[in-house]
Amino acid sequence: MSLSATSEVSIEEIPPVGSTGVTGLAPRPDSSPSSRWPQWFQQDQQKAWETFTTLRQPKRNDEPWRFANLKAIDLSDFQLAGPVQDPAALIRRSEGLSKTCAKMIFANDEMIHRDAQGLPNNVLLIPLDQAACEHEDLFRKSFMSSEVRLGSKKFSALHRARLSTGAFLHVPKNVVIEHPIEIWYWVEGEQASIFPHTLIVLEEGASATVIDRFVSAHNERSLAIAVNDLMLGGNSRLTYVGVQNWSDKVTAFHLNTTEVEKDATSTALQMNFGGSYVRGESDSHLLGEGSRSVMLSVNPASGTREIDQRTFQDHFAPRATSDLLYHNSLADSSRTIFAGLIKVEEAAHETDAYQKVRNLMLSDEAEANSMPGLEILADNVRCTHGATSGEVNEDELFYMMARGIPAKQAAQLIVRGFFGTVLERLENEHLQTHLGTLLDRKLNL
Repeated sequence: MSLSATSEVSIEEIPPVGSTGVTGLAPRPDSSPSSRWPQWFQQDQQKAWETFTTLRQPKRNDEPWRFANLKAIDLSDFQLAGPVQDPAALIRRSEGLSKTCAKMIFANDEMIHRDAQGLPNNVLLIPLDQAACEHEDLFRKSFMSSEVRLGSKKFSALHRARLSTGAFLHVPKNVVIEHPIEIWYWVEGEQASIFPHTLIVLEEGASATVIDRFVSAHNERSLAIAVNDLMLGGNSRLTYVGVQNWSDKVTAFHLNTTEVEKDATSTALQMNFGGSYVRGESDSHLLGEGSRSVMLSVNPASGTREIDQRTFQDHFAPRATSDLLYHNSLADSSRTIFAGLIKVEEAAHETDAYQKVRNLMLSDEAEANSMPGLEILADNVRCTHGATSGEVNEDELFYMMARGIPAKQAAQLIVRGFFGTVLERLENEHLQTHLGTLLDRKLNL
């Protein structure tokens, strides 16, 4: 096994991709759904396409792409996704939590189902293009409003340029949504590309739980560039869960920006079950005094999968808290990369910030790269960060085998307990149980 924080992976760089290298993703006026969007947004998309084709591909010596497999992000073979063959079948397959208050289902960037009858009348759960037309000021204030700082500016521009639709949730002041909202994003088709987007805006005192589910209809090679914007007003509470279950042939980017105002709490969990190469970027802005951001991730990696995660906990206000806990299990010849920075700005006195990455090594061929970091510009703060890697505890394994549990199952149960400590951070017990069931299924328990 390889546990590295300093050595470089020797991977051949791929050439820059310009407009001639991604013809399958180029704008096609004859089939573009952009007419649903207002004129100003269509102009923004044209500028975003120009940005995408102008920016060069990442190189091996770029710090935000350290250790990454650059061959995996060559997009030249992908094409825009067409309509799915059987939307009704995908709707039937979109079964998650037993109790929700609303559900939206998208397939190849088209909404195929929406049920929001369980929401209060003043809550908006609508397609993004509708929000841009009918709630322009709110949309423009919140949609991709922050700079992309963790390396994927080029791919964020492509997302913006090719965005077709997505989910927009707005919860007014002091409205509490009791049950979770589920949003499904399906991809279907060989070399198909989709661009999921979830935009959540909670006003002061609002509360909601949202689950994004990312699923492949078949075991096909596809591309997904997904973005979520989480905007929390003062004293609001959001629990956001992204359950990624792409096929093992998918290249995926999951790009997040979270903005947390005074006394608000954001809890975000990403569960990566699938994908060939998965790049996750989470940029959390603690903007108000007493704000809190909890960043969680569960990553059972196997085969030749690569999970590349970059994070930023940026404290702007005093007495705010951020708490990051990422757990990776690595089997076969899988690879994980983690690079995270806690930054305490000059005014952010009495900050509490934590960052912990734990790697459970299940194979000698697996490789874990961890690069935690701190930048402190204020006084009187408490910040800790670290990364650990280790194998399955032999005493625990022996104890379970001595009680008749086969070695393979015993190891799986230890892995399940390893991830269970992350799920316990969620306050909703029903949600904990459901996600635990998904994890059991992934681990064949």
